[in-house]
Amino acid sequence: MAGQKITNIDWHSKLNKAAHHTSDYNSTQVILRRGQAFAITLNFRTTVQPEDNFTFIASTGLSSAESQQTKVIFHLSEDAANGWSATQEHCEPGCMSLVITSPANAIIGRYKLKLQIASGNKTSSALLGQFVLLFNPWCPNDDVYMANEKERQEYVLNDSGIIFQGKEKYIQQEAWNYGQFEEDILDISLSILDRSLNHRQDPATDVSNRNDPIYVCRVISAMVNSNDEKGVVEGKWSGNYRSGTNPLHWSGSVTILRKWYRGRYKPIRYGQCWVFAGVMCTVLRSLGIPTRVITNFNSAHDSNINLSIDKYIDVSGKSLHLTEDSVWNFHVWNESWFTRRDLGSFYDGWQVLDATPQEKSKGIYRCGPASTRAIKEGHVNLDYDSSFVFAAVNADCVTWIQHSNKRKERIYSNTRKIGKFISTKAVGTNTRVDVTDNYKYPEGSSKERQVYKKALKLLSVRNTGRRNKVTKPRRRFPVAGRQNMAATTRKPIVSGKLKLDAPPVIGQDILLTLALQNLTADFKTIKVKLKASAVLYTRKPKAEILQWSRSVQLGSEEVKEIAFKITYSQYKNALLDDRKILVTAVCEARQGASLLLEKDIVLQDPLLTIEVLGPAVVHKATNVLVTFTNPLSEEVTDCVLRAEGSGLLKEQLKINVGRMAPMETSTAEFEIIPYKSGIRQLQVDLACIRFSNIKGFVMLDVAPAQ
Repeated sequence: MAGQKITNIDWHSKLNKAAHHTSDYNSTQVILRRGQAFAITLNFRTTVQPEDNFTFIASTGLSSAESQQTKVIFHLSEDAANGWSATQEHCEPGCMSLVITSPANAIIGRYKLKLQIASGNKTSSALLGQFVLLFNPWCPNDDVYMANEKERQEYVLNDSGIIFQGKEKYIQQEAWNYGQFEEDILDISLSILDRSLNHRQDPATDVSNRNDPIYVCRVISAMVNSNDEKGVVEGKWSGNYRSGTNPLHWSGSVTILRKWYRGRYKPIRYGQCWVFAGVMCTVLRSLGIPTRVITNFNSAHDSNINLSIDKYIDVSGKSLHLTEDSVWNFHVWNESWFTRRDLGSFYDGWQVLDATPQEKSKGIYRCGPASTRAIKEGHVNLDYDSSFVFAAVNADCVTWIQHSNKRKERIYSNTRKIGKFISTKAVGTNTRVDVTDNYKYPEGSSKERQVYKKALKLLSVRNTGRRNKVTKPRRRFPVAGRQNMAATTRKPIVSGKLKLDAPPVIGQDILLTLALQNLTADFKTIKVKLKASAVLYTRKPKAEILQWSRSVQLGSEEVKEIAFKITYSQYKNALLDDRKILVTAVCEARQGASLLLEKDIVLQDPLLTIEVLGPAVVHKATNVLVTFTNPLSEEVTDCVLRAEGSGLLKEQLKINVGRMAPMETSTAEFEIIPYKSGIRQLQVDLACIRFSNIKGFVMLDVAPAQ
């Protein structure tokens, strides 16, 4: 008798995808989640006999092996030691319906499923097909299990979101198209794993470790930047972006990932922190790991991890590059949700990951996963990189003036500046949620200082290879005056503030006031040196815009206001790529401490309106009208409008707007044909040579096909 021959294989694609929450993937592949049963039906040429023996073989990777659990063998109606099983639902002549279950700790990735049938003395073998196995946040035994369904919808299934940017006192919403279910994105995410340094060095071991979300996240963190492994995005924080794309122009991950994939893995130029975080969120959500994007305002980059950010300026207020430490207006990273079997259950939950290449972690530019619980409790000795993240939200700030005689004068010390308004998008809405309490105890509380001291103690006895000794925290000084001031060994005799007189709008002059107050009963002469510079969001100067100095006479306890402005002609050529200005004023008197005043300015975007001109229905065309105004008093050229949105546009749309006269209001109209129902996000971005970009977005409720 010949061996059994299979005539048809039904993977019940629609049924399995619905059960496994993978229906959103725009793919014909069988996509399943681990730890969950799936159905498959086999038709045979002849009737299956009771004595027929069925053996299943599931394998992943190029060189699969049972010893590494990349090859698993299991039999019908038997629970295998490897956690895989196959049971028969019902059997009719020539037909068999099976339920196959993978374990909750199975390796994720591409699998082949084979069946061997021993019938009498004959054995036949058949490839039943291929499938992709993902992490499963719906499975209680999976390390990425998330109990709340609304949170799963947000952190796994939502393909668009909001990334918060700006500054502490001017937080802006930026829409981002994650697009994890778009065509090719899952394939690209899996190829990122296969392009990693770990995989190239030892592919068999690398694949065998892909059951662990800690391992997978750490690999992705390294691969999203291009520093070590020719990863996805190349970072750039200086010069111009003519050899690539200005990071501000990106509105989503899909275009970036496809360009990298189609360009044979050549890193995409250029990204900054929100781009790295947006791309990593896409990749991890596509693999099934609950992930969100986090923004930390006043974020410290503590290069030597001594929990003190030291900034040096000269007497004119110019920054001196005497340390690698810095404070960014904001920094964006990710959190992913999973258990920490390596640390203990106390550290389960949200884990910080950062793909922005700042410092090396065990020899490679990556960061995390660092448990937010570890960060909050000051357990900075725990894996991975918890000390770096702790410093980002907790370091103390000290500013020094270096005088011409090399004397250093401490003029500012603040224990509360770093780690403000740590933010993420709310579940189910676009509103901002403050998660600062997840990272630290209330600023100024005894518990917060206790944790800080604990972290310093742990760091001082821990040899990271970057230092032998950790500087002890300097004595805290009381804040004097009204803004950014601290007493030193000399008593302050003047206080002050830099104020905006009107909201700053691109294309218009910026009106400011410097207010100074004499804190003594004596007549004082104050030397003021003021400087304005174009800066990145990292507060790194790009170009000097304005500089002046003058003497200000102040009578007994007198308050004096000095109005000044930064004209459009002064800043226009310095703000072509961005729209951030830092104003500093150094105020000195013969007796008393020097005073440093700083003002971060973010020029506001002109209004861009998006109007959907008809009902949004799947497979039905509707037009979108975008209205925008040239904010400048001069003609602008080479204007380009870009639009994208998962479920609305399959590729990014570009429209050349051409020229716009001074202050001209213009419109652009384009067509969308939605291909997915539900709440969808449409992003629009206008850019030209004279200003970086004007962005807007609109949410659409797309009805199913009628």
